[in-house]
Amino acid sequence: MRVLGIETSCDETGIAIYDTEQGLLAHALYSQVKLHADYGGVVPELASRDHVRKTLPLIKQALLDANLTAADIDGIAYTAGPGLIGALLVGATIGRSLAFGWNIPAVGVHHMEGHLLAPMLEETQPQFPFIALLVSGGHTQLVQVNGIGEYQLLGESVDDAAGEAFDKTAKLLGLDYPGGPRLAALANSGVAGRFQFPRPMTDKPGLNFSFSGLKTAAAQAIASNGKDAQTQADIARAFQDAVVDTLIIKCQRALKQTGMKRLVVAGGVSANVRLREALQETMLALGGEVFYPRSEFCTDNGAMIAFAGAQRLAAQQSVDLSVKVRPRWPLTELSPL
Repeated sequence: MRVLGIETSCDETGIAIYDTEQGLLAHALYSQVKLHADYGGVVPELASRDHVRKTLPLIKQALLDANLTAADIDGIAYTAGPGLIGALLVGATIGRSLAFGWNIPAVGVHHMEGHLLAPMLEETQPQFPFIALLVSGGHTQLVQVNGIGEYQLLGESVDDAAGEAFDKTAKLLGLDYPGGPRLAALANSGVAGRFQFPRPMTDKPGLNFSFSGLKTAAAQAIASNGKDAQTQADIARAFQDAVVDTLIIKCQRALKQTGMKRLVVAGGVSANVRLREALQETMLALGGEVFYPRSEFCTDNGAMIAFAGAQRLAAQQSVDLSVKVRPRWPLTELSPL
């Protein structure tokens, strides 16, 4: 089965074609970073309009790259949520309309299930069951995964997600949008130990996260110590270390609580090099394994949507002609395969 995947949940237009026998055949991505840079963050209306402009040309490009035509596509998967409602509606409307015109089934995919399954696109794939750390701009969650659609939420952020805290702290440091990757780069030249920030909620039992207080601690350090280049780098280093340590501690708790030895890390923040190094060391010490998608599939992309959609279409799951999206959509509401 060949599935066309469409991702338009936020500020990236991602298109891909996945074959259940041959694997990923093509993928194309357009980022709106330059469009939103002047505003310091995503402007929903501008994002929606740009998806309208870019989605169909990218679909044509992906078909051309895969040397396929519309007649070769067996199903369409599009992101139905969570995300920005206007952006979601663009991809959903185009995806459902093409499926109707091509007389093939369509399925709405949960954005975070796409991230969770993204490591399955790699040559070395995790076996079920495993613990998943989903860490992005909008979500920080620990999930027990027993199979596709069999998800138990163990913990999540009660305020800012880790990626959101990265972006907000970067803005306080005067870094350009997108701030998270720029803060991580700045942290490379920071001196460890000059600033000490809290590891939020690690002194309490449970697996929930909270990063708003950490962001406040960074804001106070910035206000009290000026903004010379080395101070900025040292604060960035202290902030990143605090986030990474917090995520590590919570992952260790989840693994101990469930007795599992496999960890999947996905979402935009999973591309953070320091986080990957720390988790690799942690899992090695625990005698376990950690799995990631390649860097280009950590951020939003069509490949993860095409793969997740292919699994559900292969299980005979599809949607009717109505176009429905869910800006808020708990992962645990998905049906198992």
